[in-house]
Amino acid sequence: MSQYPPDASISSGSAPQPVACAAWHSLFWLVFANCVGVLLSILLLFPAINRLLGEWTYGRWIMVHMNLELYGWTSLPLVGFLFKVYGAERGTLARWCRPVLWVWSAALGVGAFSWLSGHSSGKLFLDWSGYARVIFPLAMLALWLLLAIALIRGWKTGSIAARSTKIFGLILLLLVPFVMFFASSPNYYPAINPDTGGPTGASQLESSLMIVAILLMLPFGLTQRKAGRARIIATAWAIMAAEFVLCFALGRGDISHHLSAQFLSLGSLLLWIPLTPAYYAAFKWNANTRRWRIAFLWWWSALVLTGWIFFLPGILDHFKFTDGLVGHSLLAMAGFTSSLLIFVLVQLLGEDGWIFNRARSFYGWNIAVAGYVVLMTAAGWREGFDPTFTMIPGAVRNAVYILRLVVGVVMLASSLDWLIDATTLLRTPVRTHTRLEVTA
Repeated sequence: MSQYPPDASISSGSAPQPVACAAWHSLFWLVFANCVGVLLSILLLFPAINRLLGEWTYGRWIMVHMNLELYGWTSLPLVGFLFKVYGAERGTLARWCRPVLWVWSAALGVGAFSWLSGHSSGKLFLDWSGYARVIFPLAMLALWLLLAIALIRGWKTGSIAARSTKIFGLILLLLVPFVMFFASSPNYYPAINPDTGGPTGASQLESSLMIVAILLMLPFGLTQRKAGRARIIATAWAIMAAEFVLCFALGRGDISHHLSAQFLSLGSLLLWIPLTPAYYAAFKWNANTRRWRIAFLWWWSALVLTGWIFFLPGILDHFKFTDGLVGHSLLAMAGFTSSLLIFVLVQLLGEDGWIFNRARSFYGWNIAVAGYVVLMTAAGWREGFDPTFTMIPGAVRNAVYILRLVVGVVMLASSLDWLIDATTLLRTPVRTHTRLEVTA
């Protein structure tokens, strides 16, 4: 496993520059958002500091933190993935990838300033309002236009099925900026909807199956299938189809999670704990991905198992509106999602994926995330008995929040390590790209 920069005198694989640029932009926003996260942890320990920040207090910084993690860190690796799938990183079009990335980042910068200035739609992760609500969809349209041109230029390459899939993908991608623009409007549905009964087994299963669908589709844009593994791939897709049938057969609307059909049907997701690793073993992967492939599969297993346990009657009632669900959200985003995105980036970067494989940053990040989840789960369990636990400063509460700040700093240091190494990729000329694949 390559953990350090490859010797320049040795012919080794290298990422196309647009992919390396996408990695750099995504890591920049990860570091920025993590800096904000550390600030938020400090403000929870010392609320009086809010007075020094003027109008830029906790309530505004939290929006910046969450939105930059979503639209910066978790979105830009997928932009690099789309560059590869549509061939935009090759030939003369490659020079336009950097401007598209800078337009995207500029839109995020405008959004951050807008949120700090107090502008918001009031909707979680749809906080775009005013000028920011127009600028960010335009950035998404700039990406779409580049991908469309790349598809047209490479029209004669690939099979009819591949071209048809890309056309369908472009149609879906074209809808995203318009859906986001209209969904952010206060005229369509309220930020707080009194008619909803909260999460149900059906809604949780539905959203989880969308993640499963993404997991099943990702390998086809990244690598090739191993010979003789068609059966496990077909089995996984058949099970997902059956799960969707089960999902739509469940009752919708305001339905109690205490009903056995709700939590038992959600338990069907446990099938994906052994099935997902078997599915991914059916494809060829660059050797550099091994560390992060194992990590994201472990986090995925933890997410599925704890997601079901936390939904069970009695447990969900105890954890609702506590730090326990904050910990579970971080497990989903910093654990599973981040590991999956780094796995994708390492596969796209090839031998240049060494930037994510330093032991100090790999173990620092994953151990810190695990520590954060344990801390918040314990705090949430205590909070379920005593709602004032996190509201009123005390020795135990402060100790938990101090430790949360510590693990946050470790996560920030790990992400900064990746950003510094990613910066070296932008200074290195593109080398001949070769793939080192594993068979296990």
